[in-house]
Amino acid sequence: MVDSKPLLAVTLGDAAGTGPELITRAFSDPEVRAVARPFVVGDAGTVRAALAITGVSATVRVIGRPADAGDDRAVIDVLDLANLDAGRMVRGQVSAETGRAAYEAIRRAVEVTLAGEAAAVVTSAINKAALHAAGFRYDGHTELLAELCGGPKVTMMLVAGKLRVCHVSTHVSLAQAIARARPERILEVVALADAGLRQLGVARPHLAVAGLNPHAGEGGLFGTEEIEFIAPAIAEANRRGFHVSGPHAGDTVFFRTLQGEFDGAIAMYHDQGHVAAKMLGIWQGVNVTLGLPIIRTSVEHGTDFAHAGTGRGDPRSLVQALKLAATMAVHRVRAGG
Repeated sequence: MVDSKPLLAVTLGDAAGTGPELITRAFSDPEVRAVARPFVVGDAGTVRAALAITGVSATVRVIGRPADAGDDRAVIDVLDLANLDAGRMVRGQVSAETGRAAYEAIRRAVEVTLAGEAAAVVTSAINKAALHAAGFRYDGHTELLAELCGGPKVTMMLVAGKLRVCHVSTHVSLAQAIARARPERILEVVALADAGLRQLGVARPHLAVAGLNPHAGEGGLFGTEEIEFIAPAIAEANRRGFHVSGPHAGDTVFFRTLQGEFDGAIAMYHDQGHVAAKMLGIWQGVNVTLGLPIIRTSVEHGTDFAHAGTGRGDPRSLVQALKLAATMAVHRVRAGG
């Protein structure tokens, strides 16, 4: 039934990139429509312009509230913010105008989802330089979403097929990342990762924690952070009832997770986890923010300015983000969340 499919608030992203074009293609995907009722939050005129570029056989319908979103693949429903002039926009270029519009779409999508009018937020790619030019100085979606949701402790989880990776730190320098690899933060991420995997349907997640140093320190030969901080955090996590193992060598733990030995892995820093996930295909991965009071998934790629306006952008990551958001929404309902 239509009403049983979760409503997904999909942000337009930076309109100078491929986001609007990818939306027109992903919304027509039968696998997406089979599990969700997506609607766009952003400028309706920009979506119409994207349809002209991609040639997708669909029409744009402006809706007054999320509940009005339908189930017709030939109709793209838009909660219209009317905040861009598609005729004046220059595709492939950073601008404060598209940065502002992207921010406004994110804020509105979060508002309707916090209010219970949508089951999840799915975000298209933004451009940090455009966001900063508009006066919104965030490192990315994760920090912005956390602020809009009241500042909870959050972490990023990348999902690429059977590989699920959470991060102790993300957008900080490597020196800062080493300093943040401490028991209190590791324990926070273990709890967030456990809850996130349960939302994906894993009844009792087994989490593998990566070491920080080569070969997880090799017993202290290549660094002592594993002995001083990471192993004690793992021991405490198990005392608290989580199922955690490690520290495992960072050069094998993600492959082992992909093979099904673990349900998820915890990376100590940004590139440690991102390289592993993106090697499986940047256009197929999904970014999930854990710890928010709402469900949020996102494409795992940038704005792809180089292909903006060509209609040749790859919608697979957005398709996967929509399907994953629907799955998480269904599990949340079943769990009574």
